[in-house]
Amino acid sequence: MKKAGVIIAALLCIGVICGAFFFAKQKAESSQNRDAELTEVQKLITKNIDDNYPPTPREVVKLYNRIITAYYKEDYTIDELSQLADQTLKLFDDELLAVNDKESYFMALKADIDDYARRERYIAQSSVCDSRDVLTKTIDGDEIAYVTSSYFVREGTNYAKTYHMYVLRQDDEGKWKILVFYQIEGDSSEDD
Repeated sequence: MKKAGVIIAALLCIGVICGAFFFAKQKAESSQNRDAELTEVQKLITKNIDDNYPPTPREVVKLYNRIITAYYKEDYTIDELSQLADQTLKLFDDELLAVNDKESYFMALKADIDDYARRERYIAQSSVCDSRDVLTKTIDGDEIAYVTSSYFVREGTNYAKTYHMYVLRQDDEGKWKILVFYQIEGDSSEDD
């Protein structure tokens, strides 16, 4: 009788463990299916940048590139575009925000997107330099990082490659924010 009780208890424990694994797997699959159903724009606008800010200058530029690629390549509503712009502004340094308030940024962005659409132009691919190529310096007490990014742009049936330098500054919370960016000549060490 005692042996039967031990066997029943062991079977119950195995059943509970198997049931827990089954429910955990179902929950994970359900979460993956929800993510798979979201468009790139929806993934970007639902990304909690405030609590999960990119930890490195390179990761900030990679996220910025995802957003600007979506601006020119994806389909979205005007409300989603506004939300994308909000996400972009979270990556900007206070000094850059001072000259790019939300309204003026959004109006300039919309005009630029319209121009890209009229010219059948979009960013086909972007890439960010390797971590080892990110240059960091301390300038006037500020931590500054320099990150190079390249863009493969399609216009009609033609392609062009451009390069940008991003200058990021670490804020008081340790977050790397885009201070300025500008177009540069391509890196001759890269294979084009």
